[in-house]
Amino acid sequence: MLALAGCQSSGGNKNVLDVDGKQTPVPPPPSDKVKASDLLAYCPRVTLRDGTAYFNSYARGGQDDPAKLIYQAAITEVSRDCSRANGTLTMKVGVAGKIVPGPLGKPGAITMPIRVVVTHGDEVLYTKLHKDQVQVADTSAATQFVFTDPSVSVPEPSDKGYQVLVGFDEGPINAAKAAARPVKKKVRRVVKKPAPEAPAKPKGSQSSISDIPR
Repeated sequence: MLALAGCQSSGGNKNVLDVDGKQTPVPPPPSDKVKASDLLAYCPRVTLRDGTAYFNSYARGGQDDPAKLIYQAAITEVSRDCSRANGTLTMKVGVAGKIVPGPLGKPGAITMPIRVVVTHGDEVLYTKLHKDQVQVADTSAATQFVFTDPSVSVPEPSDKGYQVLVGFDEGPINAAKAAARPVKKKVRRVVKKPAPEAPAKPKGSQSSISDIPR
């Protein structure tokens, strides 16, 4: 009787575990595919590029010397606005910040190099360097500034992998200035060699007016 009870108990467990061939349906894993409705509402976030939130300007020969600092610009806020038309995503990217005068600060126009970049993985979809001018009137306090790139146009995304980066980028400005300078072409001087003299005629063949018989 004990052995029979054990067999019945085993048979009951077999049905519970579905070892008899019947399998309990397993729900499918969640899909990674982005819905079209989600993409229509997708507006890529704007982030600051590493190490580009500040921009310092020094007097000539005073790089990294606090006493020679003219001003320090800092980006404190970023924003974006998106619109779609004809397969193109157009973004209005905004940057706000402040300019703090240094010991050598003085009133006048300040040019800040601000770059806007849009990437998708390793692919660069958009990049533009702007030279934003800000008038500083009071050197005893910080000056607020607002910059906008209104036409950041990229192909309409098929996923949520777009990344928008902004920040100060002073390197390419110097390169652009150098590229804009006219290149002086070297003019080669062509030295003309004198033409070889014609061989002299034999003296016997020479004649003059006095030799002609009259």
